[in-house]
Amino acid sequence: MGSTWFVVTTGAAAVGAGLVGGVFFAFSTFVMPALARLTPDRGADAMRSINIAVITPPFLAAFVGTAVLAVAAAVLGARDLGEASGALALGGALAYLAGVLAVTAGYNVPRNDRLAALADHAQIAAYWSTYQQQWTRANHVRTFSGILAAASLTAAAILH
Repeated sequence: MGSTWFVVTTGAAAVGAGLVGGVFFAFSTFVMPALARLTPDRGADAMRSINIAVITPPFLAAFVGTAVLAVAAAVLGARDLGEASGALALGGALAYLAGVLAVTAGYNVPRNDRLAALADHAQIAAYWSTYQQQWTRANHVRTFSGILAAASLTAAAILH
């Protein structure tokens, strides 16, 4: 039964990490470049709308649910660190938790909050370019981390 739990947990975490990494990939490759083509007011308004619209049960289930599964995969992987599958599970879980969850909470969300608080057109115009550059750079980290987590967790499930 322990082997089944490992495979199911790491496999589910891999799917979640890939799904979330794919969302962030879309932002890095075409959403943010599209918003950059708009005037600062229109770009900022669109991003603020996205930041509100993203708070839905399906996205939160994928984003937070994957974090829960990643913690479980890390615990299960830590039991078998001598095996490649254990090390891959732990590494994949840490990639998701540090590179996706922590970067989102510690870097992207505070910038979203600052953008949401701006009401003056001059403030928006002054911040928009900086916001796009900083937010997108951190999003590249989230994208890479989500994909890395998905690959590592998939390999762990296969090798176990």
